[in-house]
Amino acid sequence: MLDREALKPVYPHLFERPWPERLITDFLREHAERSSEKIAVVDESRNQKAALSFADLRERVDRIATALLRLGVRPNEVVCFQLPNYWEFVALQLALVRIGAVSCPLMPIFREREMKLMIRQSGCRFLIAMDKFRRFDYLPMIEGLAPSLPSLERVFIVGESVPDWAEPFDRLLDADPSPDDLEASRPSPAEPTQLLYTSGTSGEPKGVLHVHNALILANLLHIEHFGLQEEDTVFIPSPCAHQTGFLYGMWLALVRGATAVYQDIWDAQKALDLMGRWRVRFVQAATPFLVDLVEAVKNGGRRPEQLRIFVATGATVPRSVAQEAREVLGTSVCGAWGTTEGCLVTAGTPEDPPEKAWQTDGRLLPRMQMRVVDDRGKPLPAGVEGRFQVKTPCLFTTYLHHPEWYRQAVSPDGWFDAGDLATISDDGYLSITGRVKDIINRGGEKVPVAEVEQLLYEHPSVAEVAVVAMPDVRLGERACAYVVLRAGKSLTLHDVQEYLRSRGMAKQYWPERLETVDELPRTPSGKIQKYLLREKAAELV
Repeated sequence: MLDREALKPVYPHLFERPWPERLITDFLREHAERSSEKIAVVDESRNQKAALSFADLRERVDRIATALLRLGVRPNEVVCFQLPNYWEFVALQLALVRIGAVSCPLMPIFREREMKLMIRQSGCRFLIAMDKFRRFDYLPMIEGLAPSLPSLERVFIVGESVPDWAEPFDRLLDADPSPDDLEASRPSPAEPTQLLYTSGTSGEPKGVLHVHNALILANLLHIEHFGLQEEDTVFIPSPCAHQTGFLYGMWLALVRGATAVYQDIWDAQKALDLMGRWRVRFVQAATPFLVDLVEAVKNGGRRPEQLRIFVATGATVPRSVAQEAREVLGTSVCGAWGTTEGCLVTAGTPEDPPEKAWQTDGRLLPRMQMRVVDDRGKPLPAGVEGRFQVKTPCLFTTYLHHPEWYRQAVSPDGWFDAGDLATISDDGYLSITGRVKDIINRGGEKVPVAEVEQLLYEHPSVAEVAVVAMPDVRLGERACAYVVLRAGKSLTLHDVQEYLRSRGMAKQYWPERLETVDELPRTPSGKIQKYLLREKAAELV
């Protein structure tokens, strides 16, 4: 359970703002009472056709919440769950809000290494996971991790295979809702609600803590910026365990009262089918999703006629891709910038000139501030590149167990340094030009470079290694490993990937190209000159 005193923000200015003072479950209740039969969740995974109305969803949420209360889940307690974009993800997350627990969604791609760290650090007692997904069996992994997780008490499994050391998730639906107990457990909107892990250059994932008010406000500002209406059906192909899918898919639809259409395994042709049948009007997802949709339509797929806005996040939208998407999909493509820590800060709109909408990262959302500064923190004029900083009322509270990381990232007067380089035009459009931190952005997923390098340094064939970004049309960037071999040793890309698999690292973090070199370029002080390696990697494409 999280220490409530430790969750107070490092800087008091964070709470000196007008807040929505609402919970996401307040919106669910209102929609269930006003539009009870309207479809809230569409989940066609696992060969099913689940379409839950707002009333259906509310009932399942209250059943799960009541069951968790009776199992002893306490206020501010972190509950971890590793689920794809199933209806169970949505219902469970809302149930945790209902009783004041903290949601800690874990990406389905995470394996032993990531899972062990996150579950141990969060002090999780209850874990909910699926049995199998995308040809991976999670049960042996969880069983193998259990002895090293002293806090873990109970495991619930979504799926048909439930071992004797776990319990079926469906059992949580058997509880009769207890309105009085649920109301007594209602949290304050100023309490924490989300613990979301994001990888950084330190090699250790960072646990980002958000309160209810911040996430609700982020949604309200988003709705205002894009002019979203209840009829703007939202498509959610991004994992809900990622802030894009969680906040700008699941929560966004719930706040607005719109139907949310989920996809568990990305398939562009199936996505077009879902978008067409459910008349999808809004999508926010990483650039690779946009690229694949365009290709699917060009290859004979049905154009999503109702699609109004595609907000491309996570990786820069190449101009040619955006132009082609506008022509092929017939929709407005908008660039945007945001972080797990600060939510969405800038975005284009359909009303912007096309070249501004997709060639930049947009303009400020309401109540947001941004600036570009030099290395001493002095603001720079328009058009000059520098460190990008933002001041947002939706800023996170702290990094779990690491307030010193927070103090490094956030100035005493509230400016958050995202580690990016940028320029801001005279008319207020942001353009991200690079990153200060050594992170590879693979289709919106940040590769923890330091952690990959540390593991590869332990390989018996590796003397030195540097992992850098290699440009990629579809994903934006992929990882390229430059390796100096030990004398008499050899190494292939397959060897590298199998080694990282054996160490429990997620596949999305593996290098996708290997270059062996005699030596790594260094400064006179001995630091590796990664910019030279990035230039070499760009020439390999």
